[in-house]
Amino acid sequence: MAIYEIKPDRLGKVPETTFSAEGIRERDDLQRLLRDQIEILSPDTLVVSEEFGEWEDSRRRIDLLGIDKSANLIVIELKRTEDGGHMELQAIRYAAMVSALSFSRVVELYGDFLGKLGRDDDPESSLLEFLEWDEVAEDAFAQEVKIVLASAEFSRELTTAVIWLNSNGLDITCVRLKPYKGDGKVLLDVQQVLPLPEAEEYQVRIRNKTRLERVSRTQNRDLTKYDVTLGDTTHERLAKRRAIFGVVKYLCDSGIDPDEIDSLITWKNNMFYSFEGHLNSAEFEKVLSDKQKAEGKKPQPKRYFISGDELIYAKGRTYAFHKMWGISTAKALDILVESYKGKNIAYRESD
Repeated sequence: MAIYEIKPDRLGKVPETTFSAEGIRERDDLQRLLRDQIEILSPDTLVVSEEFGEWEDSRRRIDLLGIDKSANLIVIELKRTEDGGHMELQAIRYAAMVSALSFSRVVELYGDFLGKLGRDDDPESSLLEFLEWDEVAEDAFAQEVKIVLASAEFSRELTTAVIWLNSNGLDITCVRLKPYKGDGKVLLDVQQVLPLPEAEEYQVRIRNKTRLERVSRTQNRDLTKYDVTLGDTTHERLAKRRAIFGVVKYLCDSGIDPDEIDSLITWKNNMFYSFEGHLNSAEFEKVLSDKQKAEGKKPQPKRYFISGDELIYAKGRTYAFHKMWGISTAKALDILVESYKGKNIAYRESD
């Protein structure tokens, strides 16, 4: 395949180049750029570690380690070579090595990774937010390990091996990164070559069916999604925390006192944190962190809805709503629907 530039009188072929010819390095350039835009290779993925290696041979390191929305680990290997080398075998070794990682260990790795990037996000809260989990569930973590291979090209031997491995239950994606050069610019053509995009939907359905059967045998976590009606608007397939937050925010915005709502849900401690004044997100996060430190607790502001449009303002105070609800969500929703019948609130389990 080739890339062509459309010109007034003809199609001009954009010449291919190589990463080495353009001085593009594997780790310092490709890995760094893709780390910060991992959706190019793997949508709905969070990178939790870079150059990860915890085994006897310290030279063996995973380029990037991520997780997806289903809490599966993802081993991401990058090569700027023209045939991919033997990266599938290397990645399988890495996948086996990380398959036993626990949620708590990944929290530690993610904390180290964030620190190297100069970020002070709370790693556990950030992971829970990404996964849309209300609480830690070790038994549901890392049920699968996926592999993403990215290279300038893949040899026939490698693609044959990947097709066979995928047909036997593995989940390996090959993404070709082909550089081109035109008008002094280096362009990058990104193409998924395996699984074939037109066949991927079927393969994913089969793989997911097998995965769900296995998961159902090992855990009984409630992953229910809700369709929530607030006034004239219905919001579909909300995670539990988003469902209860949406109802509470709607009620508060309509004039209901947050403390009144708090009094109805008697079993929930710290449903709200509130402070005097009209605080923005950064201000609220700081005063909440300071308060939790003063109470001898680990600062965990990310366990509350504190972004700019999530904060609740009432009675001269700023309120933030707790994210962690677990199995009590439906019980709380029932109480709010019953208590505020005139507000046209309804919910049901999503299809």
